[in-house]
Order: sequence, then structure tokens, then C-alpha cells
Amino acid sequence: MGSKRSSSASLYIMHNKNLTVSVEEALEIVLRSVNPLSFENIPLMRAFNRILYEDVVSDRMMPPVADSAMDGYAIIADDTRGASLNCPVKLHVVGEIRAGSSSTGYQVSKGTAIRIMTGAPIPQGADSVVRFEDTEEESGYIKLFCETEKYENYREAGEHIREGEHILSKGKRLNSADVGILASLHRNAVKVYKRPTVSVISTGDELADTGEEIQIHQIRNSNAYTICSEVTKYGGHARYLGIAKDSLGEMRKIFANALKSDVIISTGGVSAGKYDLVKEVCSDLNIEIHFDRVNIKPGRPCVFGTKGDKMVFGLPGNPVPALTSFIQFVRPALLRLMGATKIRKPIVNASLEQDITSGKIHHLVRGRYTIINNEFYVSKTSHQKPSMLRSMSDANCLIIIPETVTKVMAGDRVAIQLIDHDEI
Repeated sequence: MGSKRSSSASLYIMHNKNLTVSVEEALEIVLRSVNPLSFENIPLMRAFNRILYEDVVSDRMMPPVADSAMDGYAIIADDTRGASLNCPVKLHVVGEIRAGSSSTGYQVSKGTAIRIMTGAPIPQGADSVVRFEDTEEESGYIKLFCETEKYENYREAGEHIREGEHILSKGKRLNSADVGILASLHRNAVKVYKRPTVSVISTGDELADTGEEIQIHQIRNSNAYTICSEVTKYGGHARYLGIAKDSLGEMRKIFANALKSDVIISTGGVSAGKYDLVKEVCSDLNIEIHFDRVNIKPGRPCVFGTKGDKMVFGLPGNPVPALTSFIQFVRPALLRLMGATKIRKPIVNASLEQDITSGKIHHLVRGRYTIINNEFYVSKTSHQKPSMLRSMSDANCLIIIPETVTKVMAGDRVAIQLIDHDEI
């Protein structure tokens, strides 16, 4: 049951009841409130998907010396002129250089070749490498069946990375190739932004957690599991605090505990019902509310507030608007909190495969796109009601219907947000 509201809280809510903003304004307010976290040094093996805190400049060349790009023979290209299947050129094999060994003491001169493996240093005098497949070796000589150009299958020193070259930029989310590059630069640790701690709260007497007995009038708490998964996906440390019942005292207590984290995310309790208490709790805890409604469907009731460097998101209680609101507002905030420079999901144009009727609101319709002959096509998923999370499970995009448009027809071109794609 809800507690009686204080007069000061009631006046606060009445005074701020029209904090409705557009989608663009909401995102701008959120990002303006972010103060990126500090850094930590972590082992390179744990660096995947972390966000780089510093620019990386190479202190060496890669490769450090010219080396072979193929298994074959190091030769002088001019020795191959006129070589063909019917008229092969014959060269004397005078040595072999394996990968990982030195080329010191080896030299290619006119009429000679040195057997060489991929990655082995090019010996003095050679200016190209011919593949084993284009030769035939017998009794210390090779027959070469094709002409070779200078520097063919030949990797120059510094061809990949030059000394002093800027390699990776601060704010980049490290992918597998980035981690490999850092390893090639002899890094065994890397400086990255710290990961934010994120408290997740579900609100409502109607909720029961998994593993608990459920009454006929209750529903399972799916939001906590969806939101915690999203927090983990985007780099945060999720801290699930459980279900806050519709009691002002209990909700205030759990929110006060949540303020130990960098970010607080609650679901439910943000609309205009008698027991929607999140805004009142924010007032009691001196959390400044910047907006409490966004002109978007699904997800219009959506609270964002701050207390110092802490960010508080009150998302809708229905599963779909809770998730879509996270994607639009919480996700970019978490990424920016970790210093990421790329925070926007890609938006492309697609041909719509059925009519969609909307209202004067920024409408995000759950959709699934396909690519046929390099063209995007999109259709909405079934079950578009805000309670039906399956529609998000089936979706790989959100169809964007601007607030100025009330209907789009099959065959129209529409913008779609690719929600499974990395940020750009």
C-alpha cells in the first residue's frame, strides 16, 4: 500500500508535471548530464569490448624487418624474365630461412634462390618471393614457371604499422582485432575506462520474482532480467536490488541504497497512477528530475534525474517500452559514461512491407529487416502491444515513424534503427 504523500513532495510534483520533451531533447539532456568515469589498467586478455582511455601510438615498426608473405623462394625478380611453363628459368637453391629465424649470413645473388617460409625475414639481395606452387625443386635447383614482379609477396618493414603512427583513439570500444594489434605492439596491459555500477530496481505489488510462488493476480518480473542483461551487454556492472513494493517508505529505502551506484534504473511507477511513486521518491531523496515524459511510443512515461554525478532512469513498467527506452536513452548514457565516442545505432532506409498507422508521436515499431539484392526490406513483428516482449525477441530493428506522420503505406521508404548492430 502507498503512504500518504508529504505536502512538499506534492507541491514539487504539481510544479513539475509538464516536464515533457521530444526524443531529441531527452537524449541531449541525458548526454549533457554524463561525466565520464576514470580509468583502470587491466590485462590485455580482459580488454575485449572495453573502452580505451588513451590514444595508442606505436613505438615500433610492424613488421620490424621486411619479410615474406608466402611460403616460397626469395629471388631477384629480374631473374624470372621470360619464364613460362614451356620455358622455365632454373635457379640454384643456396639455403633456407624459417619463420622465427634470422636472415643474417644469407644472401641472394643473380641465378640463386633461398627457400623461405611465411613471416621469415627477406635475405639480403632478394627483392621478391615466388610461391612454391609456381616452382618445382629438384637436386638443389628450382624450375620457375612464371615471371615475378619486384616486391611480389614481399612485406616491407613498417608496411603494417610505422613507428610513431597513431593506431587507436581514446574512446574506441576495443574489438578482437584491436586487442591483437595491442598484443603485436608488445602491450600486456591497457588503460581503459572503468565500468559503471548500475542498480536495477523493479517496482510494483503485482510482481513476483522467478523462484517465488506466484498468486493468480501477479505477474513474473521479466524487466529485471531484461534490463540487467542490457546493462551487461553495454559494459556495466548490473546490481539487481529486487522488487520495491508500492510503499513510499520501502521504495525510498531501496532507492537510497541504489544511490551507491553510478546509475540507477527502475521500471514501473512512473505514470500518473495513485501508486506510481518514483517521482515522489526522487523528490524525497533530492534527485533533480529533468524530464518525466518523452513524446515517444512506446515509452512516453520516462523519468530522468540526477543527483551529483549519479544518473537515475525511471523506465516504464511494461516490458517493451522499458526495453526500447533503455535502447534510446540509457544505452548511450552508459557508453558515454565509459568514454565511448560511438554511441548511436545505425539508421538505414528500407522498403516497408505493410501499412502502419501511427499518431502525432515519435513511434518506434518493432520490425524485422531482410536484405534482398542489396536492398533493405522491413516488416513489423506481430504482437505490438507494450506487454508482449516476444515482439522484441523477434525484432532486429525499430521502424521509426516521425511524429509528423500518421500513416505509412506498403512500399514507402522508412527509416529503421538497427538495434542488433554495433554503434557507429
